[in-house]
Amino acid sequence: MQEPELHDLSDDADYAASQQHGSASMMRSNSGKHSSSSEHDGAEVIYLKDNVTIHPTQFASERISGRLKLIKQGSSLFMTWIPYKGQNSNARLTERDRNLYTIRAVPLTEVRSIRRHTPALGWQYIIVVLSTGLAFPPLYFYNGGVKEFLATIKQHVFIVRSADDANVFLVNDFQNPLQRTLSSLELPRALSVASGQSTSVSVGETSSDENQERTSGDIYEGSISSSQYNERQRQRVHDPARDLSIQVLEKFSLVTKFARETTSQLFRDNHSNGYGAIERRSNNQSPIDYPQKASNDSNKVPDKSPVPPDSLEFDKVSLVWGKPRQAPLGSDEWKTFLDYEGRIMDSEALRKRIFYGGVEHELRKEVWPFLLGYHAYDSTEAEREYLRAVKKSEFETIKRQWQSISPEQAKRFTKFRERKGLIEKDVVRTDRSLSFYDGDDNPNVNLLRDILLTYSFYNFDLGYCQGMSDLLSPILFVMEDESDTFWCFVSLMERLGPNFNRDQNGMHSQLFAITKLVELLDIPLHNHFTQHDCLNYFFCFRWVLIQFKREFEFDKTMRLWEVLWAHYPSEHLHLYVCVAILKRHRSKIIGEQMDFDTLLKFINELSGHIDLDAVVRDAEALCICAGENGAACIPPGTPPSLPVDDDGLLLYPQQELDDVL
Repeated sequence: MQEPELHDLSDDADYAASQQHGSASMMRSNSGKHSSSSEHDGAEVIYLKDNVTIHPTQFASERISGRLKLIKQGSSLFMTWIPYKGQNSNARLTERDRNLYTIRAVPLTEVRSIRRHTPALGWQYIIVVLSTGLAFPPLYFYNGGVKEFLATIKQHVFIVRSADDANVFLVNDFQNPLQRTLSSLELPRALSVASGQSTSVSVGETSSDENQERTSGDIYEGSISSSQYNERQRQRVHDPARDLSIQVLEKFSLVTKFARETTSQLFRDNHSNGYGAIERRSNNQSPIDYPQKASNDSNKVPDKSPVPPDSLEFDKVSLVWGKPRQAPLGSDEWKTFLDYEGRIMDSEALRKRIFYGGVEHELRKEVWPFLLGYHAYDSTEAEREYLRAVKKSEFETIKRQWQSISPEQAKRFTKFRERKGLIEKDVVRTDRSLSFYDGDDNPNVNLLRDILLTYSFYNFDLGYCQGMSDLLSPILFVMEDESDTFWCFVSLMERLGPNFNRDQNGMHSQLFAITKLVELLDIPLHNHFTQHDCLNYFFCFRWVLIQFKREFEFDKTMRLWEVLWAHYPSEHLHLYVCVAILKRHRSKIIGEQMDFDTLLKFINELSGHIDLDAVVRDAEALCICAGENGAACIPPGTPPSLPVDDDGLLLYPQQELDDVL
């Protein structure tokens, strides 16, 4: 998205002010002699950059500028970003928001990867992804410095470029795990690599006895070479799947004990460093000072613990401004929204009506293309018929591309064989309990396969990922036309496609937003998750990935989806649905002192037992209650928003950093 400010930064008062002292600060930091009074004794600032900015919303007036530092203390390296006080761009920034976005002393041992974006127009920015799977909001460098930032990190920490994406740099990585992150759902292996990050030779840290016991068969105190470690991992684990695996998600409870131990190990390693612990405690302070007690004496925790009251009294009654559901939109009422040429006269009123009542099933075939963006609200009926004809021809052209591949060609086309094999395995397991997909040689199952194969050629960069068949199935069930279904699915994937990116950027931003929304709307529940190492929010992963498809019956899923697609009162209502479900069960979660294992099992068992109407009503109430503060918790470009830049986050031109890496 191009913005007026791009033409001349010298007009920015904050930018000009930062330039007056930026050069001197950098000289002091480069000489290794600069030290701030706020730094802990023995800490050395090795990199400092002013005017690094976070964009909480799309409005330039709400950007938050600050100072980015890399701080070395002993053999440990920390990253901080502190917003400015008193500058023009931050004049409207409240102390609460300042604390919300401040990044205080994050050890590089907690960082999984750093993604660099270098758009042709606009500012460079980075996204720092933590080992827990969460990510900080993008940090924009208004006057350059990304190259120097990465170069400084390289001097102190082991960092390599990802083989899959030249813009992703893996930190403390000895087997290139980003190729096998959540996008392939090899969660046990990904977590084992995370637990071994503290063995980096460059950082010079040693792991605890417990961590050494878990990794003694894989890492020998950092002395093994990267190539040897990669070979050993390939021999130890064989899984050709590279894409998202819903099946593994469903069986995630089998490995939760290991996952929790690994997450706990990360937190123990981090808290063993005094400097990091001091800064982290400061960062976790909240406006409501709810008392926190360390969970070290877990053996002494009673079966039931007192549950702090919910400030919204969420467990007692539904919030009064969460309006009751209405009857679904019918054919006669639908016609009142159209003019004589078939245009929708008031799209906002229509979306609001659908939000509160949904759509009768017989009418969905006509309404869903509008909600998904396939048809424009102001298009006439004649224009839509013409568009369908053109798109049908385009669909057939794309479909013929893979249909024309001969068996001999397929033998030499590994990517095609892999994707075709995954699709054929998934479609025969998708919604087979429905009569629409039931039985052998069901033509609708074949349509699912053909549409997914065609999409993999339409969007070859993304291809096919497991979970897409779950998103496609209800659309085909409603549209009953191959071409229309395909283009509606394309429109949906324009918004949800980032959920399936290999770097999991879309999932990171959504889980991060849920973290911040829970902190905003229920501090006692947030504190419980903090104390029990649940801040990665992996228990919400399936909800977000396939939009609650496995949590409700098929008909209820369609009702929920059209409510979410209405984008009323927020296009990110699904995040508030997550919070609403958690808050409805907060008494059980807190009262039974659920840890990561127990919580994940509990969340999985909620499938089929969630009151859809009540949750949607409460999600609306939470969205209204959160207001602008809630919107500020959601990073720009978070799905289902369209990408921030027109060319998409994955299509920026790549600028080589061979001299750095």
